[in-house]
Amino acid sequence: MTTTFMMFLLILGCAFVTWLPRVIPFILVRNIELPKVVLRWLQFIPVCILSALVFQSLFNTEGKFVTLHWESTIAFVPTLFIALWTKSLSKTVVAGVLTVAVLRNFF
Repeated sequence: MTTTFMMFLLILGCAFVTWLPRVIPFILVRNIELPKVVLRWLQFIPVCILSALVFQSLFNTEGKFVTLHWESTIAFVPTLFIALWTKSLSKTVVAGVLTVAVLRNFF
C-alpha cells in the first residue's frame, strides 16, 4: 500500500477533527471560574464513563437474554481488587491486560 499526499492530508484532517472537540471546551472554560457544584459534578464524569465501559463489556446482549461474558467477568474481579488496593490506574490497566492475556492463552 502506497501512501499518497491525499491520504496524508486525510489523516491530518481526521486528526484535527478529533482533536478539536477535545480542546475547545478547555479553551472556553480556561478563564472562567466554575461554581463548586459544577466542579463537583465534573469530578464524577470519568468514573461514570469508565463504569459504563466496564459494565457494558461484562454482559453479552446477543440473543433473547442478557448473560455474563465469563472471560471479561473473570478478568474483572482481580482487576477490581488491584484497583481498590493500589488506587493506581497504570497498575490496574496492567493487571487487567495480564489477566485477559492469561485467560485467552491458557483457557
